[in-house]
Amino acid sequence: MRRILKRSFSSVPELVVKSTKNNVTTIRMNDPKKLNGWTEPMMRAVFDAIKHADSDDETKAVILTGTDPYYCAGVNLSGTIKLMHPKKLFKTIVEHNQSVFDTFLDRKKPMLVAINGPAIGACVTSATLCDAVIASEKAKFLTPFGRLGITPEGCSSFLFYHLIGNDNARRMLHEDWEPTATEAKEIGLITDVVPHDKLMDTAQSIAEKWVQEERHLQPRSAMGYSDLQHLKEVNARESVELGHAFLSEKFLSAQVKFLESKGKSQLALIFKSILYTRPAWSKLL
Repeated sequence: MRRILKRSFSSVPELVVKSTKNNVTTIRMNDPKKLNGWTEPMMRAVFDAIKHADSDDETKAVILTGTDPYYCAGVNLSGTIKLMHPKKLFKTIVEHNQSVFDTFLDRKKPMLVAINGPAIGACVTSATLCDAVIASEKAKFLTPFGRLGITPEGCSSFLFYHLIGNDNARRMLHEDWEPTATEAKEIGLITDVVPHDKLMDTAQSIAEKWVQEERHLQPRSAMGYSDLQHLKEVNARESVELGHAFLSEKFLSAQVKFLESKGKSQLALIFKSILYTRPAWSKLL
């Protein structure tokens, strides 16, 4: 008998919607007003749902998607960096970033990402750490690390070059190239493009096939790359590099300008405080 379960999985009601059908659990990020951005509550909800699926005997495969119009607008940087002692802040950034992507690398169940719309930053790099990625024709992919003045994360400093080649990786990671779904398929960033209204049906069919093939009993991969221990080492290195980048003058100055342009004066003041005292505290790192 086909069984369908639906429930929210978060301390914030309906922030993440989780459903199980034919041994396939779908995790849907559900904060469209914030473009499904990775705020701290959203990240906790998504990662808790992934870990729950890992421990759920009924779940044999997982689909990760978002509520239209965006898949995910990426990490809310200004909402995740708090004013604290710089040495503690550096340690917090490193540990948090490493934990985010280790969640995808350590998962036990095969995961298919169904990109339903624009995807930005960490939600792009984390998708490539899953077994496969399909996308609606409405999807676009942006990793604006160069613009933000930060270093690549989510193992992209290695995995992007492996998946999409040196030129395409450089364009995405350092030149803010934003490929469409069709272009992403052509370069190997995703596995397929499907009509928007067929996205979830297609994802369900693929995941159910994985269930039949007992993929959950087989080793995990990141888009076919199977050396996950190597990727964990890449993630650890990138996390340290990102910690330094987040506390660089270039990044802090860019955040102050961005927040002031959005009228977020209190958040801008936090970054100003970190920036203006940087000559003193940078010696402590």
